[in-house]
Amino acid sequence: MTFQTSHPVQPSQPSEPAATPPADYTPFAHLTVPNAHLYRQVMRTFLVAKERFAVHLRPEEVHAALDAGSRPADAEAVVKALDSLVAWGNLRADPDHARVTAVEDFYRRRFIYQLTRAGEATEAALGTYDEVLGRRGELQAVALYDIVTQLRALLVIAAQDEPDPAKAHVALSVLTARFTDLADNARAFMGSLQRTIDLHDVEVEAFLAYKDRLIQYLERFIQDLITLGGRIALLIGELEDQGRVGPLLRLAAAREAADAAPEDAEHAEAVAYERWTGRWSGLAQWFVSGEGRESQARLLRGRALGSIPQLLAVVRQLNERRAGRSDRSADFRTLARWFAQAPDDAARHRLWRVAFGLYPSRHLTVDGDTLAERTAAPEPAATPWAESRPLRISPQLRRTGSYERRGKPRRVADRGEAKRRLAEIAARQAGEVKEAREQLATGGPVRLSRLGELDPLAFQLFLRLLGDALATWRPETTTTAATSGDGSMEIRLTALDDGSTAEVRTPDGVFSGPDHLIDIIDLAAQARSGPPVVAPGPAPVESGPVSGLKEGL
Repeated sequence: MTFQTSHPVQPSQPSEPAATPPADYTPFAHLTVPNAHLYRQVMRTFLVAKERFAVHLRPEEVHAALDAGSRPADAEAVVKALDSLVAWGNLRADPDHARVTAVEDFYRRRFIYQLTRAGEATEAALGTYDEVLGRRGELQAVALYDIVTQLRALLVIAAQDEPDPAKAHVALSVLTARFTDLADNARAFMGSLQRTIDLHDVEVEAFLAYKDRLIQYLERFIQDLITLGGRIALLIGELEDQGRVGPLLRLAAAREAADAAPEDAEHAEAVAYERWTGRWSGLAQWFVSGEGRESQARLLRGRALGSIPQLLAVVRQLNERRAGRSDRSADFRTLARWFAQAPDDAARHRLWRVAFGLYPSRHLTVDGDTLAERTAAPEPAATPWAESRPLRISPQLRRTGSYERRGKPRRVADRGEAKRRLAEIAARQAGEVKEAREQLATGGPVRLSRLGELDPLAFQLFLRLLGDALATWRPETTTTAATSGDGSMEIRLTALDDGSTAEVRTPDGVFSGPDHLIDIIDLAAQARSGPPVVAPGPAPVESGPVSGLKEGL
């Protein structure tokens, strides 16, 4: 027997790109047919076998691998399911010659089955669907700390004369991965939180217990977001203001394109650089607000804060239901049931009039002129609405239910003087707050005892800053930093172990407690004067109490 070899295939010339064939979604057909549960079990059996590097399965092996509780009693049902999956393109059937021992066995219908590429892709898509559908999401405070760490690492790398491309690429990759996880999980969590708030038919006791844990979880994340969000924005601003972002992104893009073919290297690097630029832009917009645009971190904080009153409103509604108070939704459901049970349309019309009070217009109160006119020329009550004489009703009556007062209209009040006085008060208050910020700004770390005497407004601002810092304090913390709610001030607090005491004098009294190292920065003044200068962040957390300062507060 001889074989003829075909002519060698010549390299094809460039031609017009072929049209993309239409996608074939037949492998998804087993999801919407009877016995879909059996088909899913069979496909999962092949996936498990593939993980064990088993390529082919016989019908009896598939039957034995199915769950005992849902396994068909007859193996023929499994064979029919396998044949259907072959017809849909999920599996491929090949003749099973391994167990042929006689000529008659060639004529018997014996097949072995394996996954096709379409079937494997279908199961991968279904796995992703199940994962996303079941994911509730989470607010990852740890990701915020990781983002701060990676941004500081990028500052150190960019400060070198010749930045290491590998270190820059790794830091940017970790930063992108942590930011992507934070953003995706935050979106998923807020979506699941809204669905939780919108629940109506929920177990009251379970919801109340879940509510307490959820509110504590939200408050803890909001606290971390306030503390770290401003710090991340400052680090991003420092990298961008010093022009260090572009070179780092080009290093990462060049390292990604290093393995590309020589003729595609330049294009691959340009594509990678564009992709890294988009990632950095997304990170910056997530934490830094722009003109006419709030950052996603600020929107997330507002949405999380707004969800707490909504949760409490749901709890209030549940308590009202338990107390037997009137519930509008329950009333409307009962009314709908009465309408459905009414014997005829006449009964439904009577029910409508009783429920909503929609009676003929004769109950309207009219003035004396109208009554005199009606007495001279009465209008029968049976006159159709379209044929009756019009009844003139004051717009004020339609809007508020009461008549207009006759007489001259009221004069428009001139509120220019009041507006000017309010503007003066607002300008004076803004100036006082600015002076208080300037008085509190330390210009570097100083002892708390060196603050001197503070006026009432500066002392109130100092207490708010100190409260924000102490809110982030943990039992083993010695150094912390926090940003004010409006982003205009930052405080850095470090505990001292020398046992000294600090006193801050005010016109209303003396504030005393353990002495601390304090650094208060006027971020608003820095924003007006130029790019912010970020000092090194706080050192790693060490052990040390701060209970004495809280007691002094």
